[in-house]
Amino acid sequence: MPDGNEIRALKASLLGAIDTAAALEAVKSRVMALDPNSDIAADDLEELARLTLAHAVSSQALRSLVESIRARREVG
Repeated sequence: MPDGNEIRALKASLLGAIDTAAALEAVKSRVMALDPNSDIAADDLEELARLTLAHAVSSQALRSLVESIRARREVG
């Protein structure tokens, strides 16, 4: 039997992962424009650290939820 809360959580988790991917996309041009012979600015590095952590966490939350749904279906 479908669980409405589970579906709402899935939607929210997916949107979180998409939002953090969009945030990474927003800095793509700056990263791609970096000169390989120069150092990356500390502020840019901090922003990348923050964005990649947020994306990793949101993606893992989505993956965990998907695995939880799959496991529940295998048992039920």
